[in-house]
Amino acid sequence: MTPILSNNYYVNFQEDAYKKLNSFVANYNPSIIFVLVDENTNENCLPILLQQLECKAIIEIIEIESGEENKNLDTCSGVWHAFTELGADRKSLLINLGGGVITDLGGFVASCFKRGIAFVNIPTTLLSMVDASVGGKTGVDLGVLKNQIGLFSDPQMVLIDTTYLETISERELRSGLAEIIKYGLSYDIKLWNEIINYKGLSINNIKKLIHRSVEIKNEVVTKDPKEVGLRKILNFGHTLGHAVESYFLETETKEKLTHGEAIVIGMITETFISQRLLNFPENKLAEIKEVLLKIYGKITIEPADYQPILDLLIHDKKNVGGKVNFVLLSDFEKFKLDCKVEKELLIAALDFYNA
Repeated sequence: MTPILSNNYYVNFQEDAYKKLNSFVANYNPSIIFVLVDENTNENCLPILLQQLECKAIIEIIEIESGEENKNLDTCSGVWHAFTELGADRKSLLINLGGGVITDLGGFVASCFKRGIAFVNIPTTLLSMVDASVGGKTGVDLGVLKNQIGLFSDPQMVLIDTTYLETISERELRSGLAEIIKYGLSYDIKLWNEIINYKGLSINNIKKLIHRSVEIKNEVVTKDPKEVGLRKILNFGHTLGHAVESYFLETETKEKLTHGEAIVIGMITETFISQRLLNFPENKLAEIKEVLLKIYGKITIEPADYQPILDLLIHDKKNVGGKVNFVLLSDFEKFKLDCKVEKELLIAALDFYNA
């Protein structure tokens, strides 16, 4: 697959990506290579990487606990202390091997340590391949509030190898599919048309969907790297979706959702809002709900859950002046940014999801 240039770095694919990685390591000549993993990628993905990595540098493995609940400053502090104890310096290289938690947190950790060391992202989940691989966003959560602390910082390169997808569950594959669906609804209807006939994902049929998704995100972030305009379309489904995700994460009586499962709720509810405010076609709204519920099933959201979910909306990082900003659609591929939505309509949207 053709490499994709994003700002000052390349997203490289499959076997060619390891050649590019080894070439970079040879030229950069790092003092130490750190590989950041969680318990899952340490066991399942690290052996694949080490078999491909050709270098003479010392390699140190730093493991953190998996899960969104560990994407916080306490975990960052642990990694920074590990760097110090293992003799990291400004010529060290960090390879982030994992899903979005690893690449988001790892990029943030590298960008702050000694005012910045080089890092490479190797996403190992579908979600991180199509979303976190491009755009330069790094960061961590503040409590259950997602991505409140962070900065824009580009890796030296991104390596995408679909071999790693063989190490994750079907549920995690579906989680990543939600981001591809987002691109299809808001930017490229061809992706949506392929997903309508969803019969399960395989590693073979996902490669071109990944490449096109990375192309789309790169097209958007290249035009608007700091999210002042066009890049906001990438937030479709994420405003209510993030609030739902945070609520299920912090509520002991709820089973936590994957990111994709929450974003699906966000896409259904925000398309309903789009229909009410921007006349998004009703037949297409019905199609979206039917297809998404067929793939993901229905999550139970009780009326008693509504208010705490809406309370979390006020902390969304896209808000300005205390106002919640939504990306809405007037049709497939036709979007409107910075839409304000009244509380009554938000409740109606959650009712629509439950109906």
